[in-house]
Amino acid sequence: MAASVGGGAPAGKKKSYSDNSEINVTPFVDVMLVLLIIFMVASPLATVDVKVELPPSRAVPAKTDKPIYVSLKEGGEIYIGNNQVNYGNFSQRLNEATQQNYNMRIYIRADKRVRYKEVMRLMNVIQDTGYYQIALVAEDKGSQ
Repeated sequence: MAASVGGGAPAGKKKSYSDNSEINVTPFVDVMLVLLIIFMVASPLATVDVKVELPPSRAVPAKTDKPIYVSLKEGGEIYIGNNQVNYGNFSQRLNEATQQNYNMRIYIRADKRVRYKEVMRLMNVIQDTGYYQIALVAEDKGSQ
């Protein structure tokens, strides 16, 4: 009495499998969901939380890698990112934020009620620190 292992194929012959041309998308979907979660968690961390009422603008926003925002509030408070600074330590803190990369663009966010001379004073201090690529940020009103 002889027994065959292999499910009915004669001994010594290999089974032939048919080709499967279907793409398994499950790993692709898993990777996309992980990336979506990463971006959903990381995107709120990249914003500035200082509340400033910006004047309107219709200009197209510029693209940048990691922007450095300097905010000027109505009461005269100055912020680099979310950190409040004063004119006495402004240059040192700006150099720390940019890692002394003097080619970085500095974005000024000034409240619409701040006097023009205060914005110019801040721009002069930034230029005296060695940064000459300065941009003014305005609220995006679209094409009204």
